[in-house]
Amino acid sequence: MSLKTLLIAGTALVATATFAGAQELPQRIRDAGTIVAATNPNYAPIVYKDPATNTLQGLDIALGEAIAEELGVKIEWQETEFVQMLPSLQTGRVDMAMAGMSDLPSRRETVDFVDYMVSGAQFYTLKAVSENITGTADLCGKRVGASRNTNWPKDIAEWSQENCEAKGLTPIEVIGTEGSVDARTQLKSQRLDAAVQGNETLPYFQNLEPDTYVLLGEPFTRSLAGIPFLKTEEGVQIREAVQGALERLKESGRYAEIFAEYGLAANEIDAIALNQGE
Repeated sequence: MSLKTLLIAGTALVATATFAGAQELPQRIRDAGTIVAATNPNYAPIVYKDPATNTLQGLDIALGEAIAEELGVKIEWQETEFVQMLPSLQTGRVDMAMAGMSDLPSRRETVDFVDYMVSGAQFYTLKAVSENITGTADLCGKRVGASRNTNWPKDIAEWSQENCEAKGLTPIEVIGTEGSVDARTQLKSQRLDAAVQGNETLPYFQNLEPDTYVLLGEPFTRSLAGIPFLKTEEGVQIREAVQGALERLKESGRYAEIFAEYGLAANEIDAIALNQGE
């Protein structure tokens, strides 16, 4: 077989693979040539906006673009509040959501998750007060905040029960915040003594604001982040197409490249999974 014949055959195989990926999607999305995804740019480096250009950036944006390319369509991002993401799915405004959403059993009552990233809740404080809070043992009796739209306030309370109250120490005062940005603001104004974020986000802020934050201990939970989809017939079809695209991206090495680009190699999942969050 000549080199020209091999090149033509290779091109045909690529075109066929792209077409096959697009064929996995519902006809409505194939006709539009676009899959619509909700996001919330308040979670760097997972999803955020470049301060200079105001354009969407982050792991989920890069991964979403790669998924769409694998499926032979474009992706349209719709910015929305985090709490509105699942309602947006239910009303048909979007086909999926990508914002580092935790795959929780309570959320799986209405949606299925394709899990793509591992995360952990991490205590941290300001370097300015780290002399008084040198480790997690010093958190008992302190004010610790985290976004009320996440599972972290509950995680903090459970940690306090096991590590403070069970030892006869004053429990942590858990404070729900409007988001991680609000938690950091309250920490800086000393309305909080410490806070909790996902371990995938804190290195970014340590680089952005050097000598500002100090990590306390190791991540005290392990959770999976996933992409939610409706449990309807169409939702399942989209879910299966996206899961297949992610599996191919993992096999090709592109998945690992994207995680490495954002310094998140430690947050890669061993295998793309369905509804495995705890």
